[in-house]
Amino acid sequence: MMQELIDKYFIEHLSLSEADAKMLHQKYYTEYGLAIEGLVRHHKVDPLEYNRKVDDALPLDDVITPDPQLRQLLVDIDRSKVRPWLFTNAHITHGKRIVELLGVDDLFEGITYCDYAQEFLVCKPHPEMYALAELQAGVSSAEDCFFVDDSYLNCHHAQARGWTAAHLVEPGLPDPATKASKYQIQSLEELRVIWPQFFSNSTGSRVKQSSL
Repeated sequence: MMQELIDKYFIEHLSLSEADAKMLHQKYYTEYGLAIEGLVRHHKVDPLEYNRKVDDALPLDDVITPDPQLRQLLVDIDRSKVRPWLFTNAHITHGKRIVELLGVDDLFEGITYCDYAQEFLVCKPHPEMYALAELQAGVSSAEDCFFVDDSYLNCHHAQARGWTAAHLVEPGLPDPATKASKYQIQSLEELRVIWPQFFSNSTGSRVKQSSL
């Protein structure tokens, strides 16, 4: 759904064929980590207008519903050991909308997002974005950061920075030829297994029962 809207934006605003739009979209995503960054750099697109016509235009209310399993996973995190923090390449409106629809918006202590209102966009996997997340979350050492993302590049660069990263590769998707980071998981529930130190003791039975 998101990919279709992005491709449509490329087609309509850059007067491209569908094939050329898909190719340029992928090129910008690969080079910059975010299609909008390529549009801003090379085509002077207004990122806030893009956000309104793409991200915020998605009919997500009928697609994304509260996720009790995800909520329980976040509830079981030991807040004396780790601070859950959202880290997204989306603009603030889209990032908040997603977690609200999932029913977990109250379980994060903050959010670092790509600010589309800025003249120069900063997003993952650029080092400046990871530095911004550390600053906003109040982290003094990269070694204290534990990161989960479904992007190979984002996990690869996070690990290179000194973060402990887990690359989420959902079932049905091909495994990368080489791992992006130390950990690779198929489900967020696997976080209970790879990082058990961050979950309360009451989660033990759930770990044994999970399909990991």
